[in-house]
Amino acid sequence: MTDRTAGRSDDGPARSAPVEPGPLRGLLGDPRKRRWIAWGALALVFLLVNLHRLSTGVLSEELTAGFDLSAAQLGSVHAAFFIVYAIVQIPTGVLVDRIGPRYVGAGGAIVLSIGAIGFALGDSYVAALVSRAVIGLGGGVIFISILRFCANWYRADEFATMTGMTGAIAGLGAIFATLPLALAVGAVGWRPSILFLAFVGLCSGVAAYLLVRNSPEDAGLEPIENVPRQPSMTLAETGSHLRGLAQDPAQWLLSAVFFAASGAFLTLIGLWGVPYLVVVYGMDVQTASIFTLIGAIGTLVGGPAIGWLSDRYENRHVPISVGVGLFALAHATIAATGRPPLVIVAVVYFLSGFLVGSGLLTLTVVKERYPAGASGVATSTVNAAGFVGASILPWVMGTALDAYRTGEVVGGTVAYTEFGYRVAFGITAATLTVGFLCSLILWRAERRRNSVDDAPA
Repeated sequence: MTDRTAGRSDDGPARSAPVEPGPLRGLLGDPRKRRWIAWGALALVFLLVNLHRLSTGVLSEELTAGFDLSAAQLGSVHAAFFIVYAIVQIPTGVLVDRIGPRYVGAGGAIVLSIGAIGFALGDSYVAALVSRAVIGLGGGVIFISILRFCANWYRADEFATMTGMTGAIAGLGAIFATLPLALAVGAVGWRPSILFLAFVGLCSGVAAYLLVRNSPEDAGLEPIENVPRQPSMTLAETGSHLRGLAQDPAQWLLSAVFFAASGAFLTLIGLWGVPYLVVVYGMDVQTASIFTLIGAIGTLVGGPAIGWLSDRYENRHVPISVGVGLFALAHATIAATGRPPLVIVAVVYFLSGFLVGSGLLTLTVVKERYPAGASGVATSTVNAAGFVGASILPWVMGTALDAYRTGEVVGGTVAYTEFGYRVAFGITAATLTVGFLCSLILWRAERRRNSVDDAPA
């Protein structure tokens, strides 16, 4: 349930922090402008998170050749980020509900950058695995920090739009993780490229600490009209909400939907989308990364568009079910044909990015089912499922592909048969189909509940 009434935050007593002098006064002194600047600081960190988490698709050739990795091992290096990312989601929700997004977000940026430095300087499979896990640890706190920030600074009927816009930042990071990263790696090498990203991460963490505040009152500003009151949760209240989430069938259905949508997208764009094109179509890595770039552009467009439509028409379940259903059909097309015309592949990649925006709406649905002060822990529960999917699916697909290994190397990438990739895409299509069915069950249950509520006593 959502409290749409205006009110002061319980992040603590309002501080009379002075508004910065000079040209910044007009921007930082207006809460409606200040929130965009602060959101932008956190969004820059989130862009880096997505660049790191999807970079292994472009780096697969270097990592496979440099460490002599099998498909399953490459999948485990890729998945290490997502395993840790998923594990920290619920603790992150507890933290942001307790101490706010400022400290959690800035701290995450620093840890993320330390992991990136270790990844760039590492010289073994174990070092790469551990460093990717540290990157996942720092990156895992950023998205929930942004959602909690949006809950504190934006109206309830703006939340799906802001979630979509944050998803668009993920798409922008995915864009940088494709052709631009491939060009940078070709020009200066992958290690210097990752070290540069670590430096940017450190700078963005400092910016987040300086610009982000937990609420308008925490910044010494007037509250924003119609922004729901966001009280801090006690540990007892947090425990109560966690027990409620664990016993809520809707939460499990929403988690299944996001498991499928997020897992399928991140597995395609972040890992197997490039090797599939290199092996089956004989492309070089830079050309193949153009197709994952198309998928990232889909995310850039789809998240804001689907979120805005959901807010505009006050409907969550129709876009979720329709979007995830089309997502499943897109992946089933490659599973059924194996080597469709490249224009079809481009459409599938674009739709994978665009339609993951439907999965993001599950976070809005779960937020609206719980008190405003529990928005962090509620959204983190469902968000964790998305990254469990992104942890499991790469490994499952890699294991399936290893059964169809040819023993050849194409463009520096281990080659698998075309049928092996059909099996791999069949796995994501089946997973998305289960997510689609779960969304229908939830939609039907919601319609029944609404009809009972609207019935005369």
